Amino acid sequence: MGKVFAGLDDDLLGFIARQHVFFVATAPLAADGHVNLSPKGLDTFRVLGPTVVAYLDLIGSGVETIAHLRENGRVTVMFCAFEGRPRILRLYGRGRVVEPGDAEWVTLSAHFPELPGVRSVIVLEVERIADSCGYAVPRYEYVGDRPQLLEWAEKKGDDGLRKYQAQKNRTSLDGLPGLPSAAE
Repeated sequence: MGKVFAGLDDDLLGFIARQHVFFVATAPLAADGHVNLSPKGLDTFRVLGPTVVAYLDLIGSGVETIAHLRENGRVTVMFCAFEGRPRILRLYGRGRVVEPGDAEWVTLSAHFPELPGVRSVIVLEVERIADSCGYAVPRYEYVGDRPQLLEWAEKKGDDGLRKYQAQKNRTSLDGLPGLPSAAE
C-alpha cells in the first residue's frame, strides 16, 4: 500500500481527526543518546496547513522531545488506526518549541483548549508525509480519555507545576537543555 503525499489532503485530515492517540519520536545527535517515543492523547493535535501541524505539549516527567527539538529539530509523528481500516500515517519533519511568553504563544495556543499543565506548543514543519498498511496492528476499541493527568495538574496548581518542572524538565536523560522556563 504505502504512498507519499505532497500535503495533508481531506482524506488524511479525516484519518487524523478520527485518531485518539498519536506518537512522537525524536532522538539526540549523539550516537549513544536515548531515542524517545511518546504517546500523546486528549484534544491536543491540530493541522495548521497542508504541511504544518502542531500539538499542545502537556507536563510530563521528562523533557526529551523538547530537548531533542532544541538540539536538532528532527521529529516524526505517527498515527496508527486501531479502529476501522488498517493504516499508519507518519509525518516527518523539523519541529520547534513555543513556550508561554514567546512571541507566537498567543496565536498558537488559541488553536487548543485551555488545559492544566501546558508546557508548550510543538510546531512541526512537515517535510515528508507517508502512509503504510498497518495490517499487523491489532484492533482496539476506544472507550474514553484518561482524566488523571489533567486532574493531577489541577491539584498541583501553578506553583506546584513550576516546582515539578524545575525538578523534572530542566534537562533530558542525556543532559541536554530542556525547558528554559523550568530553570527560572
